Amino acid sequence: MELKRSTGHLSRLRRSLVVSLAVLGLISGSVTLAQAAETADVHGPDPTEESITAPRGPFEVAEESVPRSSVSGFGGGTIYYPTDTTDGLFSALAISPGFTGPEGSIAWLGPRLASQGFVVFTIETITLTDPPDSRAAQLQASLDYLTDDSSVQDRVDPDRLGVMGHSMGGGGSLKAALDNPALKAVVPLTPWHTTKDFSGVTAPTLIIGAQNDTIAPVSEHAEPFYESLPDDPAKAYVELAGEGHLAPILGNTTLAKYSIAWIKRFLDEDTRYDQFLCPPPQDPALSDYRSTCPH
Repeated sequence: MELKRSTGHLSRLRRSLVVSLAVLGLISGSVTLAQAAETADVHGPDPTEESITAPRGPFEVAEESVPRSSVSGFGGGTIYYPTDTTDGLFSALAISPGFTGPEGSIAWLGPRLASQGFVVFTIETITLTDPPDSRAAQLQASLDYLTDDSSVQDRVDPDRLGVMGHSMGGGGSLKAALDNPALKAVVPLTPWHTTKDFSGVTAPTLIIGAQNDTIAPVSEHAEPFYESLPDDPAKAYVELAGEGHLAPILGNTTLAKYSIAWIKRFLDEDTRYDQFLCPPPQDPALSDYRSTCPH
């Protein structure tokens, strides 16, 4: 617990330094706020189309299995994390599978995202049929474990946490953001939820739908969710052309690309990734793209 407090303190010191640098820049005209933020929070080389669509990013990744028996509030899972700590603390996110889906159904996202410079926790749910609101609570429980009790807690910035999820896990990620306004980014993947109004979500949210989804049709789920979200601080809607509900478990490169760009932009506050989000991309792999285009 002392280590957890120390890392949180270092994170706050780092952010104080960012603000101080920005203020000095305003006085001297030599450093902008964006430049100061990038100096403090950047992880990895300048991004390119090739780097965010590659199967692996610039960071070597290790993994650790978390047994169900060692946790409470969720079903265990696997933590993926960069092995190099010279960049300091990393943002972190938890990912929930969908209805009847085991952790393995979303496991591909673990090393793919972690290799871009994140700590990623792909979780097993308590039962395969847990509804979205239960998955929301389990996502929060897994983040608490990650920051308070895991063996990699000293790598995690507790002030930069996000959630993702597929199907009912995607609906759960939206509910988790409602319940925890401190979350910094949310990425629901072909999400499903009976609630349609998520206007209380305050975290930047990227909703990824699939054009041919017949299980959670975008007109009944992804699109209403997106339209209900506030414009501020940021939101976007990506629709995968020709894809169905199971695209998030099939290693979809387009899904990975926009997910990486979003969590880099809003978990790390890395403005180098704006280029992949704004202006709206002309991408043949998308059948729809909407956003508030933050800058």
